[in-house]
Amino acid sequence: MTIALDEMMETIRMIQMENLDIRTVTMGISLHDCADSDFQIMNKKVYEKIVSYAGNLKAVAEDVEKEYGIPIINKRISITPIAEIIGNATKDQAIELAKTLDKAAIELGVDFIGGYSALVHKGITKGDQTLLDALPEALSVTERVCSSVSVATTRTGINMDAVRQMGVIIKEAAERTKDQDGMACAKLVVFCNPVEDNPFMAGAFHGAGEGEVVLNVGVSGPGVVLSALKRHPEADLGEVSDVIKKTAFKITRAGEIIGRVVAERLGVPFGIMDLSLAPTNAMNDSVAEILEEIGLERVGTHGTIAALALMNDAVKKGGAMASSYVGGLSGAFIPVSEDNGMIRGIMDNSLTLSKLEAMTCVCSVGLDMIALTGDVSAATLSALIADEAAIGMINKKTTAVRVIPVPGKEEGEMVEFGGLLGRAPVMGVNPYSSEKLIRRGGRIPAPLQALIN
Repeated sequence: MTIALDEMMETIRMIQMENLDIRTVTMGISLHDCADSDFQIMNKKVYEKIVSYAGNLKAVAEDVEKEYGIPIINKRISITPIAEIIGNATKDQAIELAKTLDKAAIELGVDFIGGYSALVHKGITKGDQTLLDALPEALSVTERVCSSVSVATTRTGINMDAVRQMGVIIKEAAERTKDQDGMACAKLVVFCNPVEDNPFMAGAFHGAGEGEVVLNVGVSGPGVVLSALKRHPEADLGEVSDVIKKTAFKITRAGEIIGRVVAERLGVPFGIMDLSLAPTNAMNDSVAEILEEIGLERVGTHGTIAALALMNDAVKKGGAMASSYVGGLSGAFIPVSEDNGMIRGIMDNSLTLSKLEAMTCVCSVGLDMIALTGDVSAATLSALIADEAAIGMINKKTTAVRVIPVPGKEEGEMVEFGGLLGRAPVMGVNPYSSEKLIRRGGRIPAPLQALIN
């Protein structure tokens, strides 16, 4: 009984003082059976299926949140990549479908719906191209629709024709929402090696290997890890790893209990636990501050990648012991606009775009929520994507790019996105051109690592 009481009191402390929360419960819904040669019929089927399955998602999550006392910050939906079901739909119809998804999300009260997506890492189908053409307008006229595009995998290489298009798409999406500082780009992520069960936005979609419906959970706790490390200021790095492992175990166990309760009450299967440490702008809820507690004067200085690798590995080891169904991305996110420590590192000239790119070799995802100067070219955006895709392809890991060229803003200015998206200092890019590289097109072949059979 004493142990149970101690654990209960520790959980209460983590919630009240250390920002422990369930970052998201995300319902994945298959839309394959909604495909129809008549667009209006398909459009209606999509809306009705989403509303039918997720009708009680928000209410049940809120009831469980109150009952157990653990905040569930976001309620989300992920769906089959839309490019796989739109068939011969036109660009205008694809935009209409995005508005339908947005309508469903608003009606259900969920924060985001992800899966307005295309998987084009080896080639581009007619449906894929229609969705790509629709993306800038679709993201600018909707509020809660999120999109992801897969342009590379370790098994296929990098589709540079798709990479070239994505630079243009990001640039246009930013211009279409220039009165909101390019906000549409915050809902768009470009992937290498995407996973099919990721509960986090903007990259969530319900993959082809998934079932009819499932509930995936993303738990977060940078503040809990930071607090735990502060209680061991003289620990060596092996002991630091052990502290993070034990803390990740507790966070994951709490999250899985909540996730399973929500799934059971909704009558849907429980899917996976995503272990990712996802920061917020709340005080002491920062991945960067964890790295600084490990021993860096400021994130971005020499030793940053070693500290991040230690932390990422320890989070995975601890979480894997707490759950049999670990999935998603699982590790540590480094979204600049959502992490006060990252913002401070940039403003102090310790953290650069090149260093952030290097950090993606050992963290969960990639260049995330980074504000760039408004005059950045489409070719440079494509080159950033190509670099990240190469890191993911060679290292057999997921990497991604979610950058926001902010129209009219210059390096050093601060942009306020608001809410969970936070704020970001505008960063500059290398002034030299990558235009010829991007213009070549074609496909960068898969690396030797792809030959694993």
